[in-house]
Amino acid sequence: MEPRHGSQSVVLKKRFHPTWYFPDGIDIYFDNVGANMLEAAVFNMNTFGRVAVCGVISEYTDVTKRAAPDMIDVIYKRITIQGFVVTDQMNVYADFLSTTADHLRNGKMKVLEDISHGVESIPIAFMALFSGDNIGKKIVQIIADV
Repeated sequence: MEPRHGSQSVVLKKRFHPTWYFPDGIDIYFDNVGANMLEAAVFNMNTFGRVAVCGVISEYTDVTKRAAPDMIDVIYKRITIQGFVVTDQMNVYADFLSTTADHLRNGKMKVLEDISHGVESIPIAFMALFSGDNIGKKIVQIIADV
């Protein structure tokens, strides 16, 4: 089964093919989207996983969507979900930057990027931010690599 675009196929891809992106499951997840994206992450979380919730962008654009995941997964996997507001963490910001940069340099932390190509892809890329259609950092590459 090949990955397709669209929020439903992204959720299905994550639910039925977690090894494509998370071969060992997910231990820690930082969520800005909620709804299908959070549900797919929780579905693929390891036991005693942790979720930091910083936003629910899916609810900002569609009040009929609920940001909450399937709670049965949360219970059975003993997952901790906690709200996160960045201003609460300013006292550890310098240490965070240093540690994160070191982890990125040494390969202990990986960045997933979802790259779209060309100016014409900007509207679709932007809308994907509100529906959770992208995985990782959304980038629109305007100029091809030289």
